Amino acid sequence: MLDNVRIILIGTSHPGNIGSAARAMKTMGLTDLVLIDPECEVDGKSVALSAGASDVLKNHKVYKTLDEGIADCGLVVGASARPRTLDWPMLDPREMGEKVASEGKKHKVALVFGRENSGLTNDELQKCHFHVFIPANPDYSSLNLAMAVQTLSYETRMAFLASEAFPPVVEEYPRAEEFEGMLKHLEKTLFQIGFIVPAHPGLVMEKLRRLFNRARPEKNELRMLRGIFSSMQKSVENNPDRSRNDDSDNKH
Repeated sequence: MLDNVRIILIGTSHPGNIGSAARAMKTMGLTDLVLIDPECEVDGKSVALSAGASDVLKNHKVYKTLDEGIADCGLVVGASARPRTLDWPMLDPREMGEKVASEGKKHKVALVFGRENSGLTNDELQKCHFHVFIPANPDYSSLNLAMAVQTLSYETRMAFLASEAFPPVVEEYPRAEEFEGMLKHLEKTLFQIGFIVPAHPGLVMEKLRRLFNRARPEKNELRMLRGIFSSMQKSVENNPDRSRNDDSDNKH
C-alpha cells in the first residue's frame, strides 16, 4: 500500500527542503516523490539533508503541472494552512491517514504540499478531493515543509499498520485524469444547453467541482454521468429549434 502513496511538492525553492522531505518520507516507508515546477534542482545539499534517502531523490519525477502529477491518482489530498473562499471537505491528519491507508490498497494516492512561502493556490486546492489541516499550536504554528511531510507520512504509516489487522472494503474511484475529463464534459454540456452563458459564467463550475469532490462518484457512476451528458448533448443537437438562449430565467 505504501508504494501507492505519492508525495507531491509544488514550486519548491530550496534544494535542502527536497532532501529533508525525502528523508521524512523514507523513515515512514514512502518512496514516490514528485516535484511540480520546482524553482531549484536536486543537488548536493539535497543529498546531504536526505541523510541516506538518496534513493528517493534519485527516483523522483518532475512535471510542469499538477494535472500531470496526479493524472493516475484516485485520491488527492492537499495540505492547507489557511481558510479559502469556498468551503472544502476537510480532514485532520488522523482522518487523512485512515483514508489514504484504505484507498492506497487499490489505487495511487497523492499528498500535495505547496510552496514554502505561500502554500497551494486556490486552483491547486480545487484539484484535491480533500484538504488536510495540521492543528499546530495557534500561537506558533510555523511548520516547515519537511515537518509537514513527516507529520502526514507518519499518520499514513500508522493507519496502514492498523489496517493490516482489519482490511477495509475499498471502492473503485476514477483517476484524477478521468475526473477532470468528466468536468470538462459537463462544462461543455452546460454551455451547449444554455445553462452557462459564456459572457457571464460565474462560479458554476467551481461550485460543481466542489459538489462532485464531496460526492466522490465511483468509476461506474462517473461513466453513467458522462452518458447522461452525452444524451443531453444529442437531445440539443437533434432539436435545432431549441436555441441556446431559450429559458433565459435559468442562465447563470
